[in-house]
Amino acid sequence: MSLGRRWKIEPPLVLAEVLRTGSPARRDNYDQHVGEAIDVADWIRIQSSVGIPIVVEGCLWGAFAAGSRRAPFPTDTAPRMAGFAELAGIAIANAQHRAEVAASRARVVAASDEARRRIERDLHDGAQQRLVSMGFELRLTQASVPADLPAVRAAIGQAADEITDVVLELREMSRGIHPAVLAEGGLGPALRTLARRSPVPVELEMRTESRYPEPAEAATYYVVSEALTNTTKHARASRAHVAVEERAGCLCLSVRDDGVGGADPEGSGLIGLRDRVEALGGSIEVRSPLGDGTLVQVMLPLRRQ
Repeated sequence: MSLGRRWKIEPPLVLAEVLRTGSPARRDNYDQHVGEAIDVADWIRIQSSVGIPIVVEGCLWGAFAAGSRRAPFPTDTAPRMAGFAELAGIAIANAQHRAEVAASRARVVAASDEARRRIERDLHDGAQQRLVSMGFELRLTQASVPADLPAVRAAIGQAADEITDVVLELREMSRGIHPAVLAEGGLGPALRTLARRSPVPVELEMRTESRYPEPAEAATYYVVSEALTNTTKHARASRAHVAVEERAGCLCLSVRDDGVGGADPEGSGLIGLRDRVEALGGSIEVRSPLGDGTLVQVMLPLRRQ
């Protein structure tokens, strides 16, 4: 029998009977039957066989069988195999549930990111642009006010300044919602922007400049953003180090600081990041011993588009 050979699951094989009826089946003699499957059974000298269904959440999922080359199986073989089949069904159901939960979490993350991108675009193309235009018109109006009306000029200038402040605030908000630089330039430019804006000095080590699937880039960006925010607020650190590289089919990230440590791995911000990372099939580890800084490590499997 050659490697990779296939044959149909058809009578008189017990597997065919099990898959047809959904019930255990047994056969202790194949002498009177012919066919390709029987030729194979005869070649490996099967004399007796027992087949058992594998049921997952009330539905027939598959079947398995055992064959004997000598005497027929004992009478209690089918019930004993059924116990194994029940365990297999539970394991398969658990695996399916885990896969469904992971897929559901990934859909939630993707929908959230899409909503973030839409809000960022709406802010940039709508409110921000209108405010910029209004500020420009106010500056023109201010310049046209006669010199003998200084109070009017000052009031218009103050209104223009306040509009400029609102525009800056909206830009900061939109960066937090979903940074445009991430979509346009990728991880390198986005992380360099985070490093420049961080009150704590950041050493950024980008060992890759490739573009990656959008969910992986977004997860990496938000992990770095949250980690640097925590470093600024709580770590009392003098510096931080961020490293990103592609290794063994994964996007690998580490964020380390020299602060006081003691970060809570179950803190609300880190839990949100854990959900995002694990929804992509990745892993996140936080180590923060007291007095020895904090290390956040992330591995994201890459399924290149």
